[in-house]
Amino acid sequence: MFIDLDELIENAAQITLSPLGRQTVAMIISSAASNSQFAQIYWTKYLQPRREAFVDVIERAKMRNEIEADVDSGLIFDSMSGIMLYALIFPPQTESWREYVRRALHLLL
Repeated sequence: MFIDLDELIENAAQITLSPLGRQTVAMIISSAASNSQFAQIYWTKYLQPRREAFVDVIERAKMRNEIEADVDSGLIFDSMSGIMLYALIFPPQTESWREYVRRALHLLL
C-alpha cells in the first residue's frame, strides 16, 4: 500500500475509533441526515477539504504510476468514507479496522 494512503487511514483511525470519535460520528450523521443546512456546512468546512487532500494523494499515486491514470479520485474517497463508516458501525471480526480499510482500498484501486 502507498505510504501516503496509510497515513490517511491512520489519521482517520485516530479520529474515529476512540469513544469520543464514535459519538461524534454518530452525532454528525444524525444531524446531517435531519438538517440540510448542517450537512452543507459540514461538507464545506470539513469533508470537502479532506476530500481534496485525498484527491491530491491519489493524483500523486497516479503520477508515480502506482495506480491507473483513469481512477476517479473523488469516487474512491466517497467509497472509502462509506466503507470506513460501515466498519465503524459493524467492526470486522477477523482483522483490525485499519487492516479492513487498507484491504478495501487495495481492492478499489
